[in-house]
Amino acid sequence: MRGPALALAGIVLFSLLDANSKGLSGQYSVGQVIFLRYAVLVPLFLLARMAQPGFGGPLPTSRPGLHAIRVAAMMVSAASFFLGFRHLPLAEGYLVFFTAPFLTMAFAALLLKEAVPRAAWVWCLAGFGGVLLSVAPKLGGGAPLAGYAAVLVGTLAFAVTQTVNRRLRGEPGLVGVILWPGLVGLLVFGPLAWRDWVPAPPLDLARLGLNGLLAGGAVVLTAAAYRHADAARLGPYGFAALPVSVALDLAFWGRWPDAATIAGGVVVVFACVMSERARRPAPIGTAAAPLRAAASPGPPEHKEPRPRVGPKAGRPSET
Repeated sequence: MRGPALALAGIVLFSLLDANSKGLSGQYSVGQVIFLRYAVLVPLFLLARMAQPGFGGPLPTSRPGLHAIRVAAMMVSAASFFLGFRHLPLAEGYLVFFTAPFLTMAFAALLLKEAVPRAAWVWCLAGFGGVLLSVAPKLGGGAPLAGYAAVLVGTLAFAVTQTVNRRLRGEPGLVGVILWPGLVGLLVFGPLAWRDWVPAPPLDLARLGLNGLLAGGAVVLTAAAYRHADAARLGPYGFAALPVSVALDLAFWGRWPDAATIAGGVVVVFACVMSERARRPAPIGTAAAPLRAAASPGPPEHKEPRPRVGPKAGRPSET
């Protein structure tokens, strides 16, 4: 049970990251919040690498283009989810986010030319129908369309990240999902933070820095989970983010999900599970846990090699 326990712990940290960011979004800009997240995360990663040489995997890569695409998608995902959750309850945003496995499946079929069973496509449509079931009743009542649009863009970017992860399975390690995105994030969001900087009182400053700890911890826990269990086993645990988000909405904002959100959530979760079952003989994507925030939507799926016995035994790869 170590793999599922680590995955659930990672989901809780990602959910807390989203809740904390949502709480800060009313006072601080997207640039300031995400810049300070990386300003904490990157030094922590470098300190860990100094304390344990080689921590996070090798720095060089033979596929810089794919890494660049992934980093760009992670930047879009981080900003989009922040802007989306500024307007939406966590549960409603996560419901849209749970379409990520369907989008990843579509990208894998279109871009990677992977075969997808017809039943999986049917369940994919059912999943999007669940989202419409939840969102449609709100559209006529002044629903924050910008919030839904931002979360949808973030979900698309996350699906791109997951698709690229499949091509980078041979390059495991946290460098690609923490260090490089963190450095780029400082460059991208630094000027935005400077432009919109708002002096923060000590408590808010601590919360802004906490985002870096939550993001880093969530990515490390998720990576550790995939070292102890495969994606087929861990995938369903990603849906734990929905009840966690409901609990956080209730705890911090006193908001219960409405009947349409509950009904849509049931449809989306059921469709995701059935879609995974339909394509299990040739897995294409996994149920997603909100990893956005390093913004890592999750590390490449990688099984740790078994160390060789004898004096030449090497150190297992780190993810």
